[in-house]
Amino acid sequence: MNTLRSFSPQLRVAVIGASGGIGTALVKILAQHPSVATVYALSRTPCSIVSPKVVHGEIDVLDEDSVQKCANLAASDAPLDIVIVATGILWSGEALRPEKNMRELDVTKLAQIFAINTFGPTMVAKHFLPTLRKGAKTVFAALSARVGSIGDNRLGGWYAYRASKAALNMLLKTLSIEHARLWPQSVVVGLHPGTVDTGLSGPYSKRTPPEKLFSPATSASHLLDVIDAVSITDSGSVIAWDGKRIEN
Repeated sequence: MNTLRSFSPQLRVAVIGASGGIGTALVKILAQHPSVATVYALSRTPCSIVSPKVVHGEIDVLDEDSVQKCANLAASDAPLDIVIVATGILWSGEALRPEKNMRELDVTKLAQIFAINTFGPTMVAKHFLPTLRKGAKTVFAALSARVGSIGDNRLGGWYAYRASKAALNMLLKTLSIEHARLWPQSVVVGLHPGTVDTGLSGPYSKRTPPEKLFSPATSASHLLDVIDAVSITDSGSVIAWDGKRIEN
């Protein structure tokens, strides 16, 4: 495998949201990678990947005690090199769907989307950023989305999802500034995985051309390539699966 060459050997990686489509694909690739020593697969429901390299743990990103316990677990033997937050929500059942217009805005639904897409990853950052190795390249990455770009918003709609990802991007930028003071070689980024054939995007990807609809494995591979390629000059930015920066 040609990825992850920019890191120290015997990598220790944590994947939060490891039971989701992209999360599971990331864990599978990482567990097979010769440079990876340990993968902490952390999720609310168990990840399906079984490997001597994989350590499973239960995490609820909306429960700060749970997040802190998992951070302590992952860093109990040695610091981490990569943390990937692969959680997120776009819809849930018939009651929670992306808004088509302002008439559909609802405070409770807005709060639910923000809690999972924005507040959860931020709490993960609070407790996992201090677990990263010092003196070498490390990466904290959280899944964002192109629709979170304010400058790129030309269609409107999808209020909660767009705004929750835009807020996440700002929080990642702010975290990157503080984190760099003590971890100058560390990179904090948001990642746009593309349109991926998972439960999150399922009902909204039917019109996506086949060549632009990625399998979870393809998306995960692209994201690891991006993580390998980023440097400190990228910290605080949002980068798409193809390595291109996304406008804020």
